[in-house]
Amino acid sequence: MKTTINQVKNYLNKEVTIGGWLANKRSSGKIAFLQLRDGTGFIQGVVVKAEVTEEVFTIAKGLSQESSVYVTGTIVEDTRSPFGYEMQVKNIEVIHEAVDYPITPKEHGTEFLMDHRHLWLRSKRQHAVMKIRNEIIRATYEFFNDNGFIKIDPPILTATSAEGTTDLFHTEYFDQEAYLSQSGQLYLEAAAMAFGKVFSFGPTFRAEKSKTRRHLIEFWMMEPEMAFVEHEESLEVQENYITYIAQSVLKNCELELKTLDRDLDKLKNIQAPFPRITYDEAIKILKEKGFDDIEWGDDFGAPHETAISEDFDKPVFITHYPAELKAFYMKPDPERPEVVLCADLIAPEGYGEIIGGSQRIDDFELMEERYQTHNLTGESYQWYLELRKYGSVPHSGFGVGLERTVAWFSGVKHVRETIPFPRLLNRLYP
Repeated sequence: MKTTINQVKNYLNKEVTIGGWLANKRSSGKIAFLQLRDGTGFIQGVVVKAEVTEEVFTIAKGLSQESSVYVTGTIVEDTRSPFGYEMQVKNIEVIHEAVDYPITPKEHGTEFLMDHRHLWLRSKRQHAVMKIRNEIIRATYEFFNDNGFIKIDPPILTATSAEGTTDLFHTEYFDQEAYLSQSGQLYLEAAAMAFGKVFSFGPTFRAEKSKTRRHLIEFWMMEPEMAFVEHEESLEVQENYITYIAQSVLKNCELELKTLDRDLDKLKNIQAPFPRITYDEAIKILKEKGFDDIEWGDDFGAPHETAISEDFDKPVFITHYPAELKAFYMKPDPERPEVVLCADLIAPEGYGEIIGGSQRIDDFELMEERYQTHNLTGESYQWYLELRKYGSVPHSGFGVGLERTVAWFSGVKHVRETIPFPRLLNRLYP
C-alpha cells in the first residue's frame, strides 16, 4: 500500500510504501536511522541489519543526502518522536542518487542559504514555516467565507497608486504608463458597493528601498472591504479574524510550532478583544520610555512600535493617527478632524504592524477636496470619486500583511523565511 507520511497513523502495524527523500541519516554497526521526508512530513526509518537483506542494508548505509527513494516497511508507534510514529524498514528502492548536495547539516550563512533557497525549502525548519503559512491562508478563506464575504480579485496592473506614494514599480502598458499594484483597496471599495462584504488575497509590490527584517519588495496581502461598517465595527472584525487564524494554527500546526520551538502560550494569548490606545496615548508612552525626540505628528518606526507593544501581552490597536500621516481616503474623526478614523494593529514580541485599516471617506465633496490637496485630479482616479456620487455609504476596510503574520506566529525573526522565494532589495534570484 502506497501512502504519505502524514497518513501513516492510519496504517499502524501495517506495511506501507512511501516515496520520499533522505533528509539525514546516522548509523551504528547494525542499525541505520534514516530521516525521511516526502513533502507532507518527516519520519524516521529504522533499518536493522539482521532483519533485512544484505543488499538493503548496504543501500541504507550508502544513501546520500536528498537521494530519492521508495521505502517499504511497517509503521509502529514511537513515543520518543514528536511525530509519534516511525517505520521499521524492510526494503529500499533508490529512484535517484543525489551527489554533493550543497546544504549539509552543518551551519551555513544566510546569503548562502538564500542563494540556495530552491533547496533550503526542503529543510525541516523551512517546511514548518511554510506549513504555518499555508494554514493561515486556509483559515483566512474559511473565516471570510463563513462570515459572508465574497472574494474579489483586483488587478495587479493599475493606472494609479492606491495611496498616492512614489514607491511604485513602473512599467509600460502598450502606450500608457502603468504600475504594479501596491494594494487592491480602491478596487475592493468598488466591489463592496456591489456585494456588501468582499476580500482579496494576492501579491502586492512596494518599491521601498528598505533592508529591515520586516520588509519585502513583493509580499501577499489580505484586504477586506465592508459596506455599512464603521470604524469600531471594523476593529471587531480585525480582532476576531486574528484570533481565528491564531487558534487554527495552534490546532492544526502543533508539530510545526514545536519544530520551531515556538512558545505556544504566546499564541494561546491571542484572544479578542485586543487593547486599544490612541495615537496621543502612544506618544505619551514613548516619551515616558525615553523617546524624547518623538513629537505629535511624527510617524512611528520599528523601535517605537516595539516599545509600545512591550506594555501589552496581546496585539494592541493604535487608533486616531494625524490625518497628515495617513492616506487621502481615510475619514476624519467628526469630533476632531485633524485625526482620522484609523488603526494599526501592533503585534507583541517586536513583530510590528500587522494590520492597517480605516473607515473610508464616503462624502463626495470631502473626497473631491482631498483629490485637490493630493493632486489626484487626473482621469485615472475619476472612477474612485464616482463611488461617492452614486449611492455612497459608510464603509471600512483593512489590509493584513501575510508574511509578517507568518513571522509572528512562527517566531521567525526575518520575513525572508516566510515566503517561498523572497524578493529583497538586492535579491531577485532564485
